[in-house]
Amino acid sequence: MTKILVTGAVGQIGTELVQALRTRYERDDVVAAGHRTKPTQDFINSGPFVYLNVLDRKQLAEAVADNKIDTIYHMASVLSAVGELNPQLCYEVNTGGLYNILEIARKHKLERVMLASSIAVFGVGVPRDRAPNDAVLLPTTMYGVTKVSGELLARYYFSKFGVDVRSVRLPGIISSETLPGGGTTDYAVEMYYAAVEGRSYTCFVREETALPMMYMADAIKALIELAQVEGSRLTRRVYNVNSMSFSAGELARSIRRVVPDFTCEYKPDYRQAIADSWPISLDDSPARQDWNWRPDYDLDKMTAEMIERLRTRLT
Repeated sequence: MTKILVTGAVGQIGTELVQALRTRYERDDVVAAGHRTKPTQDFINSGPFVYLNVLDRKQLAEAVADNKIDTIYHMASVLSAVGELNPQLCYEVNTGGLYNILEIARKHKLERVMLASSIAVFGVGVPRDRAPNDAVLLPTTMYGVTKVSGELLARYYFSKFGVDVRSVRLPGIISSETLPGGGTTDYAVEMYYAAVEGRSYTCFVREETALPMMYMADAIKALIELAQVEGSRLTRRVYNVNSMSFSAGELARSIRRVVPDFTCEYKPDYRQAIADSWPISLDDSPARQDWNWRPDYDLDKMTAEMIERLRTRLT
């Protein structure tokens, strides 16, 4: 019987990941863990919830032992834009938290640890189109540095201690269920909210800025699918997963096909430099070959569902 702990469970990915796992497994077998962000009452009522600081290894060990955890989905993280404003906190939470997770997994002989890496690992010298899985990683942000460190730790703990750590490199994630959490690709989610609320939007990257993106449903699918793959099929610990790539202007035009009156202007800020350091798309052929990864959403399908869901919630 699988017993799962999800850290960062009140964050953008964690919120929907918890619900997806509780649909797949018994609800009481999926323990949600949060720290700073207060969960809604509905979220607490949906299954077990614990307040947990991933920097407190003793607290983490107690949660694993008390709940008989054998699998951790580690989603607790300080994101890219916030990380550049407070790089010290970003390093402490992202690197220190993961190190504690891996040490707990080693000592308690957990079955699996699932991680969310990011396109932020890429940087100088990487091909912007179809960035390869095995590219040289020279990130330009503290967030990217911590994600590279996390990927290396995952490989080390697997080869040195046999900890089954698996990670997906996610593009920018778009979700209708939680507000943006301080990432460089937040403009995409914010644009949808503005359109549904009847507001104009000021985008913080240039109109032609293109980045790889993914609808949350596909991100959740990738994490759960990779967790369930027989280990002998895997050729690496970290996998690129690609879905769609579009510019900020293309996103605005996709929205206008559903909300014709939507308007958007472009005023780049410090986040433009971060976006410029990332690739436009990812080569995810290893994921497709090793575990048959296939996304379900393209831009217009995502736009239609995002606007429908947000209209239901906000109007």
